[in-house]
Amino acid sequence: MSLLYDPQGNRKYLTLAERHAFLMAARCLPSEEESFCQVLAYTGGRISEVLALTFGRIDLGRRVIVLETLKKRRTGVFREIPVPVSLLSVLERVHGIGPAQRDPQQRGGYLWSFGRTKAWMIVKHAMAAAEIDAPRASPKALRHSFAVAALQAGVPITLVRRWLGHSRISTTEIYTNVVGDEERQLASRLWREFEKSTFDDPVKETAA
Repeated sequence: MSLLYDPQGNRKYLTLAERHAFLMAARCLPSEEESFCQVLAYTGGRISEVLALTFGRIDLGRRVIVLETLKKRRTGVFREIPVPVSLLSVLERVHGIGPAQRDPQQRGGYLWSFGRTKAWMIVKHAMAAAEIDAPRASPKALRHSFAVAALQAGVPITLVRRWLGHSRISTTEIYTNVVGDEERQLASRLWREFEKSTFDDPVKETAA
């Protein structure tokens, strides 16, 4: 099955505009639900990986979030994902990251107390508020969107692979099939040439 399209050919990843709409909708949720949605969107993490995030795995100084890659045959495989200061500010405001990290009893605790079912419902609610329909209205659509946006922004595919926790780069390469701005610009040049040849040099009818 395709990562990018369902069996009917419907897109399963979010565009940048849809991703923005999702994040704006998340602002209307309770604070802890909003922070969960933001981490999901800004890290490209799987829903279980984000739920497993602890206070100690947020590096405020280096501006990275450390996720444990759960789709491995062994535990203890971690990856670092750089995140914007704005996200760290939200986490600090909502969860009190700094004080929690200084408390040995809290440092290893999870940021969110809810499980997968509640997490799914949170994402679905924000997707509905953003008017995003199936099959894109899912946590996985945010992961796909993260990968597509990173590659189209010029991030090297080896880095994107590492951020996503893919075992094989061939999995990451699937996201390069999405048409980006540069490809659209090249296609626009083609259409201009087509239109120029059509309208500037029309076929003249011969006299009967």
